[in-house]
Amino acid sequence: MSVNVDLFKKVADGIRDTAVKYGFESESKVEETGSACLLRYKKEESVLTLKYENEILTLLFSEEADADESKAKRLVASLLSSDAQEKDIKYVVGEFNETLTSKFGKKDISKKSAKAKASPQTVSKNAVKHGSFYDPNTLASRLCIVFPDLRDRYKESLARYGEFLAEEFFVNYGTPRVIAAIKENKPATMKKLFQVLNEIYEDGTNETQSLIAVTILGELNNDQILLAQCVDYMSETMAPPVIEVNRYLASASGQKARRKMENPPAYKPKKEKKKGLMDRMMAQELNQ
Repeated sequence: MSVNVDLFKKVADGIRDTAVKYGFESESKVEETGSACLLRYKKEESVLTLKYENEILTLLFSEEADADESKAKRLVASLLSSDAQEKDIKYVVGEFNETLTSKFGKKDISKKSAKAKASPQTVSKNAVKHGSFYDPNTLASRLCIVFPDLRDRYKESLARYGEFLAEEFFVNYGTPRVIAAIKENKPATMKKLFQVLNEIYEDGTNETQSLIAVTILGELNNDQILLAQCVDYMSETMAPPVIEVNRYLASASGQKARRKMENPPAYKPKKEKKKGLMDRMMAQELNQ
């Protein structure tokens, strides 16, 4: 598969200022290998490498200039099709710049809490390697790259509740979009979709795996034609539980469980913590 060099250069230009801000200088020439593009940003012995191959952009980091690429830490990765639009490029550039700031920017604890609530962080592949697991927010964020029309819904969900409510987002927006794409059965879209689902299911939390197998792909309703369309794209790890979930949800017991899923409890905002005795006494003193 040939690589879109112009698209790669746009992403490289988009993250250059952030890399420079943290002391990295980019090489002047993009390295092309036919199936991949590379550009390195150097800072003393440390190296950032932006790589584009098989429609996947990755940002790698190594503290040794001559270290083998396979030993570099993967900071972030995103799907970006060769025919991506400007808004898709802007979205990925933003994600990569946020990763650079998170990795190399000075931590200011006093400013963290409000921003974290408004925009929860996703879990990078590097974090997975070191014991973390993909969470529901990461799943939603990656699906927004496959289906850019979900982005506004994703942002609205965060703004409405001040936190990411996975079931609310997937039941109302994510799942219908995924099922519609499966019914359309366009090979390019199916490949991108299941590349995300397979990867995140493999290293996802229990909640994330349940979202994929039950909340999303459970909505195939045991349709054998739709399942057959998916099997060629599903990993060996994910396929068996997805097929089993569909069988179960089609059974009498499963229908009862499905009705409960379709009528979840209403969202209740977190209760404000009551003030303790000392807080009340201090407030009374101030008001006197």
